[in-house]
Amino acid sequence: MGATLLTADARADLVARSRRLNLATLGYNALEGVIAIAAGVAAGSVALIGFGIDSGIELTASVVALWRLNADADHARRERVERTSHRIIGALFMALALYVSVDAGLALWNREAPGESPVGIVLAAASVLVMPYLARAKRRIGIALGSRALTAEATQTSLCMWLSAILLGGLLLNALAGWWWADPVAALAMVPIIAKEGAEGLRGAPTCTDGCH
Repeated sequence: MGATLLTADARADLVARSRRLNLATLGYNALEGVIAIAAGVAAGSVALIGFGIDSGIELTASVVALWRLNADADHARRERVERTSHRIIGALFMALALYVSVDAGLALWNREAPGESPVGIVLAAASVLVMPYLARAKRRIGIALGSRALTAEATQTSLCMWLSAILLGGLLLNALAGWWWADPVAALAMVPIIAKEGAEGLRGAPTCTDGCH
């Protein structure tokens, strides 16, 4: 992996850039989570509330990445942080998958129709635009540093984009076509993605590709 060829100054520069990106992600996800949960409660949208809770998990992932960056100069501590962070984030994702499954399942069973949520539609569309940029930038730095933990956090950000796209589709179908079931179905469509990430985190499975080791 090319990370071993980095000079100390180059590595410090990458760490600083990664820290700025993660602080930006943390701030965006905090705002995103508050808006999503508030809009979800107002509209009775399971998918929006689940998306807001996912934002909290993304926020936690950013905090873990910052923890990892602070340990960059200490190899032994860095390895401990990476192993622990995978398991913490994996457990959080499994909890989210369970929550969305139960809540969306009950909404379908009880035929609960959510109200329209223009705020939720705008929020999901914004996340579809913002998250790919952050994910790509963080992943490039994670690979350059040879860090599974940082590339895993970038994967979390990329996942947020896909969840945003699923959410946006469900909200638009509900608003434009009156398909009340589109919202909980969109929420359930999130579950396999969330559970896969959670299982990999709990196993401590490598999430870094492209030769990262």
